[in-house]
Amino acid sequence: MTEGEGAQRPVTHYSTPTRVLACVWIAVAVLLLLDVLWRGEGRSAWIAGAVLVASISLVYLVWLRPRVVSTERGIRMVNPLRETFVPWSAVLWVDVVDVLRVHTAEKVLRSWPLRETKRAKVRENLRREAGHSDLGDEGEAAVRPVELVAIDLRRTAERYKARPLSGPVKEVDESGPAAIGADDQPQSMVPVEVLVVLGATCALLVAVFLQA
Repeated sequence: MTEGEGAQRPVTHYSTPTRVLACVWIAVAVLLLLDVLWRGEGRSAWIAGAVLVASISLVYLVWLRPRVVSTERGIRMVNPLRETFVPWSAVLWVDVVDVLRVHTAEKVLRSWPLRETKRAKVRENLRREAGHSDLGDEGEAAVRPVELVAIDLRRTAERYKARPLSGPVKEVDESGPAAIGADDQPQSMVPVEVLVVLGATCALLVAVFLQA
C-alpha cells in the first residue's frame, strides 16, 4: 500500500488490490481493442472500440490515478476528479471511518483510494468516531492497513509542525499543482489531466455515435 523511502522523499499510499485490478483490466481492454481494430468492421466495431477506450479512461480515473502522497510540504490527496493539497500546518487530525479522512479547521477531506474494507471495522470506527483515539493496547501489529497510514500521516504532521519548512513549493510533480498558492490552507482543484481525459473520451464517444 505504500512506496517511498526516507523522511525527505515523498511517500505514496494507495490501494494495491485496486491498482492490480486496474492494470489487469487495462491490459485486457487493450488486447480487445487491438482485436477490434484488426478484425472488426462496420458500425459495431466503431462502437465497441469507443466503449473500450471509455472503459480504460474510467478505470484510470477511478482506480489507477487516485492516491495519497505525503511530501515535505503536506498531504496531496488525489481523488478521481479532484485533487487537494493540505499543508502540514492545516492538518488537525487524520483518522479512518469508512475511508481515510484528513481533518482541517474548515472541513474534513475524504480520500477515495484508501478505504476500510472490513464492514465490522467500519461499524466499530463509526461507534468511536466522536473520540480521537490512537493505537489501542494491542499495538500496531493488530491495526488495519489504512489505520497504519493514518497513524503515519499524524506522526509526520507532528514532525513537520515542530520544525516547519519555509519558502515556496519547488517540486510541483511531487506536491501537485494544487500546492501552488496553498499557503496555510487546503487548496483544491480539478487537474488539467482529468479535463483532458474526460474531454477526449467524450469527444470520441460523440464522434463515433454520430458517424457510426
